[in-house]
Amino acid sequence: MNTKPEYIFETSWEICNKIGGIYTVLSTKAKSVVNEYNDNYILIGPDVWKETTENPDFLEDHKLFPEWKIKAAEEGLRVRTGRWNIEGKPLVLLLDFSGLFERKDEILGKCWETYKLDSIHGGWDYFESVLFGYNAGQAIRSFTEFYLEPDQHIVAHFHEWMTGAGVLYLKEKAPHIGTAFTTHATVLGRSIAGNGLPLYSKIKEYDAYTSARNFGVISKNSLETIAAHEADAFTTVSGITGIECENLLGKKPDVITTNGFEKDFVPKGKQFTAKRNAARQKAFE
Repeated sequence: MNTKPEYIFETSWEICNKIGGIYTVLSTKAKSVVNEYNDNYILIGPDVWKETTENPDFLEDHKLFPEWKIKAAEEGLRVRTGRWNIEGKPLVLLLDFSGLFERKDEILGKCWETYKLDSIHGGWDYFESVLFGYNAGQAIRSFTEFYLEPDQHIVAHFHEWMTGAGVLYLKEKAPHIGTAFTTHATVLGRSIAGNGLPLYSKIKEYDAYTSARNFGVISKNSLETIAAHEADAFTTVSGITGIECENLLGKKPDVITTNGFEKDFVPKGKQFTAKRNAARQKAFE
């Protein structure tokens, strides 16, 4: 039975934070989702700009969810509310998760006890991502408990291993919220290809743990693998990446969600030529 969710929360390190391709994937589909869900579609990203007003992507609005923000602050959540400055202007929650730094060992220990998440080999980039994902789970749980009823259909969608801890948090603390986890390319796949080794032609020859140890990504691979297995729905963005997931994560994607974008995303005619020339000049600079 297909049940359309009433609310969708979508979490990524690249919400209002332009780093790479996932920013493009999310920003170019947002208009379609907003047309379908309006303000029942809420994006969650890291507050990497903190209290500055310089972030060109974030349109802060202090009037959004004022009652909940008081409650969230009492729970130790540091949240800024606003909209993403893109087509569709979707709602955004930006999280300052630095308050969790002092609880790092407690959180990682609990993840080991509950899910056997191997954090021993993690560096700071790993710890920071775990805490952001965990904080996103906290925010989703807090928001839904404040505004929504337990029997409402809610989906929380998490992108890439960096947000995987959110899947684990909600599975334990708010299991009535459906979780989806998407990997756009696996940690191990990136490591293998990035080191000039054949990936797909030799895919069945790689042992996941041995490869993760050789490339120094044991903890990242552990989080990605566990999130893929624990999420209610596991997706990736192409059939060939699905083969990667099946062999390196031990989990075949439930759905292939092919990347796409709005038709009007690419400029037309003279505008295309002008933008292309401007981008080319910028690249030379």
